[in-house]
Formats: sequence, structure tokens, C-alpha cells
Amino acid sequence: MDCSYHNKILRVNLTRGTIAVEEPGAVQLRRYMGGWNIIADVLLREVPAGADPLGPHNKLIFAPGVVTGLAISGASRNAIGGKSPITGGFGASEVGGSWGAQFKRAGFDALIVEGVATNPVYLWIKDGEVEIRDAAHLWGKTTKETQTLIRQELGDDRAELAMIGPGGENLVQYACVMSGLKDAAGRSGLGAVMGSKRLKAVVTRGTQGLKAADPETIQAMARRAAKEVNDGTRAAWAHTAGTGGTSLEGGILSGNMPIRNFRDGEFPEIGGLEYVMDKIGVKMEGCWGCAVRCKKVVQAESPYPVDPDYGGPEYETIGSLGSTCGVSDIVAVSRASELCNGYSIDTIGTGVTIAFAMECFENGLLTLEDTEGIDLRFGNSDAMIEMVGKIARREGLGDILADGMLPAAARIGQGAERYAVHAKGQAQPMHEPRLKRGLAIGYAMSPTGADHCHSLHDTALVYPNEEGFVQSADLRGMGALEAMDLDDLGPDKVRAVIYDTMGKVLQNC
Repeated sequence: MDCSYHNKILRVNLTRGTIAVEEPGAVQLRRYMGGWNIIADVLLREVPAGADPLGPHNKLIFAPGVVTGLAISGASRNAIGGKSPITGGFGASEVGGSWGAQFKRAGFDALIVEGVATNPVYLWIKDGEVEIRDAAHLWGKTTKETQTLIRQELGDDRAELAMIGPGGENLVQYACVMSGLKDAAGRSGLGAVMGSKRLKAVVTRGTQGLKAADPETIQAMARRAAKEVNDGTRAAWAHTAGTGGTSLEGGILSGNMPIRNFRDGEFPEIGGLEYVMDKIGVKMEGCWGCAVRCKKVVQAESPYPVDPDYGGPEYETIGSLGSTCGVSDIVAVSRASELCNGYSIDTIGTGVTIAFAMECFENGLLTLEDTEGIDLRFGNSDAMIEMVGKIARREGLGDILADGMLPAAARIGQGAERYAVHAKGQAQPMHEPRLKRGLAIGYAMSPTGADHCHSLHDTALVYPNEEGFVQSADLRGMGALEAMDLDDLGPDKVRAVIYDTMGKVLQNC
């Protein structure tokens, strides 16, 4: 089948130890394409109502995008989905890196994992061949240890891993699936689903080419993108510093960047989190086939060691483990980010949950006895870093926080739920919906709860161009034409939310 499809969906049943390849046909693949569409189709048809998200009837789906594997900047995306242990409903998350491209080039369009293995296993997928391999020796290992051992075992340093660390194994509700050491499918708790199936990793290596309808145009686009990035006329900010890599003061002044569990409006210490690459940067890296190379790689020795193999913190991580916890040391944030990647726990879920606990502690709902002597106050870098490990290992208070904010609030009691900042149980990302009203609508409507990746950021709607249209070309293309005020909550804003959500769902294909 041409146009980047193989017409092959891989199905692995871990309970029975069986492997099957299905050929759904061109009509089915055109109807559901890739990404979220395939995930939604499988979940709706195959997962029974009331199924335990961490039980044998849930399914874990890996579904790269239609053009993943082609040399198109920004298109190396892989969606991972299942019933979410956080929300109890539809769960999906997206990730870049190289895993999705290698999987597509290995000859498959999607992977459906069902059942539960008796003992830990990993999947090895290479150029159409699939094996279920023992992973007992990998259980308990960090993602870096896992990647190193598996590549040695396979004798292939170019094998790509989608994997979990101890956080996923210990069923931390907001555990993520790591694509390599630096890219996380962070939202919806799918690392816990993977851990519940005793699936340590899905390892893939592909050497098959992908066909495109118009390869000459794709090659021309790739050359143009590379030239424009190198010339500094395209994505210069992302290429040199990545998200959140330069000034963050505007986010504080506008009220968009959360401070101390979304409680405060001022953070004079913000300078400690800014200009990351100038302070501890090593280099910039990128995803498969992308000219922009927006991924920070950082390193430090003091006051905390930071391993460059784990990349560096993006904006969401700088906010969640930084300002939301009242922490202003970028080295501390980078160390906590490294630990989250090594343990495979979502930096947003982890940071906001720790901030929730910090506010409970400062208000007397948690004591030093509850925290085992940890002074869990806002701004305490050591405490924040220590809690990351305790959550991943489910130790002490970390065991309570690992179940998510709402269950943790119920166990803490005393009205702790007033400090839990979430939508449908999922920790709120680093964009303030009291500023972005359309974003608030998106959080309320989204099946995955608080997710900034498929909800409207209505600051993009404020300014008109010379013709009176909204400046954002993406929103114009979806039908949101006129600029509107930030605090507008009328029918036009609601329509803009719907248009924007539709566009982002299509981008996730």
C-alpha cells in the first residue's frame, strides 16, 4: 500500500503470548488514518465498559501519524493510548523522538497490546519480525539502564525504545511512556497501563523505506526548512533555546505562568529559571527528520548532578517543577526532570502533585511526621527532588501522592481537595485558564481533562492582522476568523475552541 501505509496492524496478546498481523484495508486506514483515530477506534470497539484501566481488559495502543517516518519537520509524532487510570476514560498522549519513525519503517502502522504477561517482557520489532522477550532482568531498572542493556543484548545501538522505568512498574497513576531518554508521552498515565501489563519496553528498528505520494515535494520541503532554520528565518527561538529557554518574565507579568500551586501572582526569583542554554546548555537536538532541533541538552555538576543523556527541561517542566513548586534553581529543575525521565513519570503530574502537597504542608494538613522529616515548603529544592524519588518508588508520603491528587486529597482529608489543581483528575499544565478562558473550556470539554496540547490558547486570538482577520494562520484555516478579547466567553469564543480542537485532533492523526 502506497502513501506511507503498510496496511499492517500488529496485535500482541501478552496473556497468551501470541502475535498476529491484521490487514484492515485502505478504507479502514483512510477512515481512521493514524494516531488518536486508531486509538479511539480500538478503545471504543474492544475495551468493555467498566474495564479496570490497570486490568487485563484494557489495551495499550501505539499509533504513529500518517506521515511519521517521512522527512517532514515537526511530523515525527507517535500517539499512545488506552483507558486512563487518571480519568477512568479515554486516554492518549503524543511524543516525538525517533521511535515512531523506526516503527513505521519496521513495516507496521500501529501496535495493539492486550492482556497481561505472567512475567516482565519486552517486544522486539525489526523489519516485519516480532519477538516477545524476557525482561525480568530489566524490571526495576531506570530508562537509561534499560536502554543500555537492551541495546547491548540486541547488538544494535540504533534500536529505539518506548519504555517505562520504576514509576511505570509501580503503577504511579501519572507514569509516562518514555520514547528514548528525552521524549515523554506524558499525559493520561499510560506508563502505568504499560506497567500493569508487565511490558517493560517496545523496541523497534526499521530499515524499510516509506512511500509518499509526492516524494519530490517532500524533499524540497525538507531542504527549504533546513535552509530557513540555518538562515535564522524560521523557528529561530526554538532552534537556539527551545521552549521556555529564554525569558519567562512575560508569563509572570501576564499571569499565565503558575506560581506556588497556582496560588500566587508574583515570582521575583524567575530569573533563576531563565536562559537555560546560557547557563547549563550543551547542545540542541531534534526529532526524526526535523530541521528545527528544538530539544535542549543540559549538564551540571553543582549544586546537583545533571546527566546530559536525559536531555533538558522544556517549558512545561520548568514551570511544573520550578515556579509551581516555588523553586527558582534551573539546575534543581533539570535534576528533577532527569529523575522523572529515568523513573518514567510525567513532569507535569509530578510537579503539580508535589506543589499540592507543599500547599497542604504549609497549611498544616501535612506534618513533618507525615513527610518523614522532609520540610516540604515552597521553594525547597532538596525537598522537591527527594519527593520525585519517593513518588516513583512509592515510599512514605510518595505512596499517597503516586495515586494522583484526588485520591491523595481524599486520604489526607481536612479539605485538602481545595488545593488540588486539576481537570477530571489530571494535573493542570503550565497555562493559566484564568487568563486563557478558551483553554478553560477546553479543559472542561476534553475527554483527557487538563491537556494543553489539544485545547485553545486564546492569546493567539487577541490581535487582528491588517485585513481584520485573526493573526494565527492555523486558527484562520479552521474557521476562527476575527480577533476577540481574552475574557470573551461568548458564542464566537466557543466556536473558536471547537475549531481549534478539531484542527489539533486532525494534527494528531
